[in-house]
Amino acid sequence: MNIKTSLSHRSKEPENGVLYIVGTPIGNLNDISFRGLEILNNVDIIACEDTRQTKKLISKFNVNNNLISFNQHNSRNKIPRLIQYLESGKSMALVSDAGLPGISDPGEDLVRALRVKGLEVICVPGPNAALTALVTSGFPSSRFIFEGFLPKKKIDREKVLHQISQNSKTTIIFESPHRIIKLLEELEFFCGEKREIHIARELTKKYEEHIVTTVGASKNHISNKKILGEFTIVIKGLDNPTFDNFDHYSLKKDLMNLIDAGLSLSSAAKYLSKKENLPKNIIYNLHKKPK
Repeated sequence: MNIKTSLSHRSKEPENGVLYIVGTPIGNLNDISFRGLEILNNVDIIACEDTRQTKKLISKFNVNNNLISFNQHNSRNKIPRLIQYLESGKSMALVSDAGLPGISDPGEDLVRALRVKGLEVICVPGPNAALTALVTSGFPSSRFIFEGFLPKKKIDREKVLHQISQNSKTTIIFESPHRIIKLLEELEFFCGEKREIHIARELTKKYEEHIVTTVGASKNHISNKKILGEFTIVIKGLDNPTFDNFDHYSLKKDLMNLIDAGLSLSSAAKYLSKKENLPKNIIYNLHKKPK
């Protein structure tokens, strides 16, 4: 079978090769599609994030093909070589360790480079952790924002957290096990303890878990668990404006600045309460800031 012709709906084989972006399971290997396996069997080579992980998948389904690594550590050097490979008329599949390549990984850079060169890219859809968590959260899903992993640099991270706190759309983010508690503390500071949140872990696996709660209560759920694997966090957007929907981030900064300048917590809260026309107790309770 000539997959470049049959799956790209061309009547004439292209001079250049085709890159197939193939979605792979996010946990349960049986979630691979028949079309995905067909592609992996018939391309000339498979570019993968970690050859060891991809070998587990293709071995289960008796796929016999050549693998090369393509990840965040070698993507800059590999992209020119992959372009040359495709320009020679060879076909290639791109897979990640889990999910759809091109989302929070260097596949995005490869696709952009291929589009600039006029090379063909075809997606074979598959599982996606962000969308899986979204549709199981019960939160509004017709309009949402995907942030992926938040920036590590403090100023950039706080900027994104502030935007999340003020957004009326559902937000989806990823977080690693060793940073999940810190993230929940940050969300409590920026979004308030009453904001609804959905924490998904081990998606599609035996111990899949969904925790739908509030930001304030979320730490108790996580702190008592053995933390394995990455988390997908879904944050409900703001509803109708209320006292709980004010700009937490800016107001907390003003409160901290006044306290640092020498005012007592009570005096600073009283001042900001009058200035912002908000109840004093709401301002007072903003003084706890994550580390």
